[in-house]
Amino acid sequence: MDDLRAPLSDAKIALYDAFAGTGKALGNGTRLELLDLLAQGDRNVDALARAVGAGVTTTSAHLQVLKRAGLVNSRRDGVQMLYRLSGPDVAHLLALLRRVADAHRAEVTRARNDYLRPDAATHGTRSIDDLVRDLGGDIEASAPHCTVLDVRPREEYLAGHIPGAVSIPVDELAARVSDLPDDAEVVVYCRGEYCAFAYDAVRILADAGRRGVRLADGMLEWRLAEHPVEFGAAS
Repeated sequence: MDDLRAPLSDAKIALYDAFAGTGKALGNGTRLELLDLLAQGDRNVDALARAVGAGVTTTSAHLQVLKRAGLVNSRRDGVQMLYRLSGPDVAHLLALLRRVADAHRAEVTRARNDYLRPDAATHGTRSIDDLVRDLGGDIEASAPHCTVLDVRPREEYLAGHIPGAVSIPVDELAARVSDLPDDAEVVVYCRGEYCAFAYDAVRILADAGRRGVRLADGMLEWRLAEHPVEFGAAS
């Protein structure tokens, strides 16, 4: 019996060490941010490096860790190498990891509040379910009483957005508030629950005398809920 237990024990340890390899790949803030960006769409190394504020060599090294862990894939597009999540289950894992950490670690909640800076202007929120219901269940963001505003960078919008959503990146919004209908509610969304763009956009709208309502979740959660996604420029 002892002879049987030893190999079984070794196999069990090997199995859990294999699980731990994925956990180790997730144990870095920059790598989690890279996963968050890739949940928005495929990116090359240069674009990812700019987005996370790191060098190309450092970003490439992080991507290789994620690739070895099976969390991202790569494909060649001409002279460029594009990276993408290896499956929707990786996006689910990212969303769950963040919510579990936020629910059980006070330091995460403090860091979230320091980053997102919630205030009176950003308290109004709509859930994805509320938005779908208010649009008549027909997922068409151009309903006359509601304008859905995507404030992510343009490349992320083109890679997939809520059908009919208007694209105005947050860094252009102050100069383009007049582009929005003044007789419709503006529902603002960005990358996901922990993205600051929507918070900033609501403040910009408030400064311009317009009331924006933040979608409590963002494009990550919209995709995970398996709602329709529109690609390219809105028709």
